[in-house]
Amino acid sequence: MTSPVSLRLASSFRNRMILIFFMIIIVPFLLFAYYAHIKAIEGISDANMNASINYLQQSRGNFESYLENLNDQVNGLIGNKQLQALLSAPAPANAATEDAFTLNLVSLIYQKTSSIDAFRIHVYPIDPAKYKDYMSTIGEPDRVQDEPWFRRSLNTVSPTWRLSMPEKGNFERPLLTYIKRFSGLYDQVPRGIIATDLSEDQLKRFFSPSGSMSGQKVLLLDEKGTVLYDSRANEWTGSPFPAQRFIGQGDGGGAQGSETVMIDGIQYFATYVRMDSYPWAIASLTPLKELTGTIAEINRLLVIFLVIYLLCCIGVVLYITAYFTQPIARLVRYMRRLEAGNLHQLIPASARQDEVGWLYRGYGSLIRRIEGLIEEASRAERQKKELEFQVLSHQINPHFLYNTLESIRWKAENHGRSEISEMVSALGNLLRLSLNQGKEITTLGREIEQVKAYVQIEQARMGRTIRILYSVDAELKDVPFLRLLLQPLVENAIQHSIRDNFEQGKILLSARREGEELVVDLVDNGGGIPADVIEKLGQNADPNGRSAEGARGVGLRNVNDRLKLYFGDGSKLRIETSPEGTRILLRHPILKEGELRPAK
Repeated sequence: MTSPVSLRLASSFRNRMILIFFMIIIVPFLLFAYYAHIKAIEGISDANMNASINYLQQSRGNFESYLENLNDQVNGLIGNKQLQALLSAPAPANAATEDAFTLNLVSLIYQKTSSIDAFRIHVYPIDPAKYKDYMSTIGEPDRVQDEPWFRRSLNTVSPTWRLSMPEKGNFERPLLTYIKRFSGLYDQVPRGIIATDLSEDQLKRFFSPSGSMSGQKVLLLDEKGTVLYDSRANEWTGSPFPAQRFIGQGDGGGAQGSETVMIDGIQYFATYVRMDSYPWAIASLTPLKELTGTIAEINRLLVIFLVIYLLCCIGVVLYITAYFTQPIARLVRYMRRLEAGNLHQLIPASARQDEVGWLYRGYGSLIRRIEGLIEEASRAERQKKELEFQVLSHQINPHFLYNTLESIRWKAENHGRSEISEMVSALGNLLRLSLNQGKEITTLGREIEQVKAYVQIEQARMGRTIRILYSVDAELKDVPFLRLLLQPLVENAIQHSIRDNFEQGKILLSARREGEELVVDLVDNGGGIPADVIEKLGQNADPNGRSAEGARGVGLRNVNDRLKLYFGDGSKLRIETSPEGTRILLRHPILKEGELRPAK
C-alpha cells in the first residue's frame, strides 16, 4: 500500500519540475544511448545469427543425409528373405520350435545390424505375446503390444519416432527411436515392427556447439516444442522448451530465424532452422551476455555523463523553486485548512497574471462553489426522506387489500358460499404471490402456484373449464425465478388462443434444466400469433398504447423486455407459431443468491 509520504512526494510541484527537466535534458541523452546500445546488440546478434544459421544448415544437411542412409539400411534388413520367412511362419507351437525361432531371429539380427549405424535395433513380431521366449531374450516385455507407441505404429504405414527417457536397469541416457512397421515382400500383410535406437553418441556428431561461446547449446525440437536432444548433458531432453514462446516451435515462423528468449532469468539469443523432411527444428542458444560483454564499458561511461546532467538539472530547479513552488506551497496550506472543514478563510488576492495567479483566484471561487453544493446536498437529503416515507405509505394499501380479501373468504365459508370462497381465496393467493413481499426474485414453484390461482379465477369467472397441464420436476420448484413471467404468458394463451374453443383447446406448461439454464415451454393448440405482434416484441412500443391491434402483444412484450433487461438479449422469448398452435420458449439462468441485477 502506498504511504502518505510517498503520495505527497509524488504530488509535489517541485518534484514535478524536477521530473520535467529530467525528461527534457536527461531522457534524450538516455534515448540516444539506448539507441546506440540496441544497434550494437543488433550488429552483434546479426553476425552471430548468420554464423549460427550457417552452422545449423550444415548440421541439418548432415543429419538428414544420415537419416536417409539409416532408412535405406533398415529397408535392407526388412527385405531379408530369412527375416521375412521367420516372421511369416506360424507362431511356435511348443518350446522347441520357440527356442529355434528365437535363436535364428537373434542370430540374424546380430549379423545384419552390425553394419547399421545405430545404437540398437529391435525387431518385434506383430503379436509379441506369442513369442515370450524371444521377447525375454531381447529384454522386452511380451505385452509390449499394449504400449501406446506400439499400437500407434501398428495403425500407420508411415514411420514414427519415439523419445525414451532413462529407466533404471535398462538404459541410462535418452534414446531417440525410429519405428517402422513392415509387411511381406509380395503382399501387404504386416509382418512386424522394427525399432532403431539412436543414442546420444549418434546425435552428438551432428548437434554439438562450436565451443567458442561459454554456455552455448544446440537443441533438436519436435513439432510440439519438445526437446528431443540437448547438447549440454541432456539437460532439457524430454521436456518442453522452457521458454513460454519460441518462434521455432510448432507450425509458426518461417524456415529459419532468430529471436531473444528468457529462460530461468537468463536471456539467450536463439537461432533455428527447420528440417526439410521432418517436422523438426534445430536450434542454437547462446547467452546474450556472452555477446554483449564489451558494451558494459560503454554503459559505465554513460553513467558519468548522467551525473553531470543531473547537477545541471538541480541548479535550474532551485531557480524555479523560489519563483514558482513557494507560492504554490502557500496555496496547499489553504487547501489543507479546507480539508479540515474550515470554509471561512480569507484567500489573499494575487496580482500575478500567470497560472499561479489564476490558481489563487480559482481557489477562492471553488470555496464559494463548495458552500453552495453543501446546501444543495442538504435539500436533496430532506427530499429523499420524504420520498421514502411516501413509498412506505403506498406499501400499506396492497397488504390491506389482501387482508380484506381473506376476511371476505372467511365470511363466504361461514355462509356456505364455497364457490365465492374459492374464488376469493384464489384472488388472495394471486395477490400474495404477485406482491412476493416486494422482492423481484421468487421461486419456480411459487410462479406455478400463481398461474394455477389465475387459471382458477378465470374458470370461475367464465364458467368454463380450462384444460392446462403442468410438467415440472419437483427438484426445480425451489429454483430462484424472476417473478411475474409465467402468468402473462398463460393469460395470453387463454385470452387469445383457446378462448374461442375451450372444448378442444389445450395448454401445456413444462420446465426442465439444461446446463446452467432453466428452460420453460408453453405450448397451446390455438390459432397462432400474428406476425406483426411477434415483430413488435423487438421494438420499444408505447407502453400506454391501448389499440386493439397491439393489445395482444402487451403481455408478451412486457415479459420479453424484462428478460432482456435482467439477463441480456440471449434470454429473450423464442416464439414458434402457426395456425395449428403456438410454442413459447423461455430461457432463465440458474441464479445464485444476490446474483440478480439488470443486464448492462
